[in-house]
Amino acid sequence: MTKGRPGTYAGAGVDIGAGDRAVELIRTAVARTAGPEVIGGIGGFVGLFDAAKLTGLRRPLLVTSTDGVGTKVVIAQRLHRYDTIGRDLVAMVVDDLVVCGAEPLFMTDYLVCGRIEPNRVATIVGGIADGCVAAGCALVGGETAEHPGHFGADDFDLAGAATGVVEADRLLGPDRVRPGDVVIAMAASGLHSNGYSLVRAVIDAPGSGLDLDSQPAELSQPLGLELLTPTRIYVRDCLALASSCAVRAFAHVTGGGLAANQARVLPPDSDALLDRGTWRPGPVFGLLAERGGIEAAELERVFNMGVGMTAVVGPADGDRAVRLLAERGLQSWVLGEITRGSGTARLTGSHPA
Repeated sequence: MTKGRPGTYAGAGVDIGAGDRAVELIRTAVARTAGPEVIGGIGGFVGLFDAAKLTGLRRPLLVTSTDGVGTKVVIAQRLHRYDTIGRDLVAMVVDDLVVCGAEPLFMTDYLVCGRIEPNRVATIVGGIADGCVAAGCALVGGETAEHPGHFGADDFDLAGAATGVVEADRLLGPDRVRPGDVVIAMAASGLHSNGYSLVRAVIDAPGSGLDLDSQPAELSQPLGLELLTPTRIYVRDCLALASSCAVRAFAHVTGGGLAANQARVLPPDSDALLDRGTWRPGPVFGLLAERGGIEAAELERVFNMGVGMTAVVGPADGDRAVRLLAERGLQSWVLGEITRGSGTARLTGSHPA
């Protein structure tokens, strides 16, 4: 190698050998997600999925979604905890898919690092595999990239895409929603994967008194662990609900908050009235509001406030839906109702003290 010149790819910061070692470490985790429809394994140029089961459907619609986990990765990086962030990725992608009633079939991921550290990659992808198992979909492939000079050595980012299927006549959405329908809230596991730029700004602000390793009196665990609580995967619960109740639509509560996401599944002649008095948000939301000086309207616009998914069901199925979800171990409650209107969702009342 000429002095002052890289000479090799490794000299430029890309370690091909580390990438190969990472692939070997994730092989078993990925294999756990594979059903008989998955052809071959990782290491090829593409993932193969046998779509023969679709021939049994009358009019199958393929559904696709892509997402990431945003700056929640920075919290994982600061704490050197990488075992849950992959599950967040799966949740953000497949919980979007199921909104229209689709069953997720398979997923691919993209992990980019400043430096590939094989054990860290294996831990992250192991979390993705855990999420795929929970969602009932296969992890059929992905890409792990090393971008020295673009990312810091310990920096990484994560994204993914999934494909699902739904029968055309079972497609859920705004056209099924009617005045008189009931809105069911499904509890969030925490902040999920939205609003973390604001979270970090609150923590890093002078005088916030917050530290990832400390445990504020309001919380039952250190703040960092609270923030890394993985996003709940609702797929199986939503599909079970859709098969047993008259579900009109689901809404995944992500960026924009509860009202804005509920409005996305409303027809132009209907409103959703959502009652704050039906639930008490978890303490982490109040903690962030107090320490960050966040107004209530902004808090509701950024965070899920404890509601991660909603279902709009027929007027006779509200209580039945809540019972079914309780039997599955998921807390839910009647959140509100659909009325005649202009396609908006509004929060009314106030949260219990």
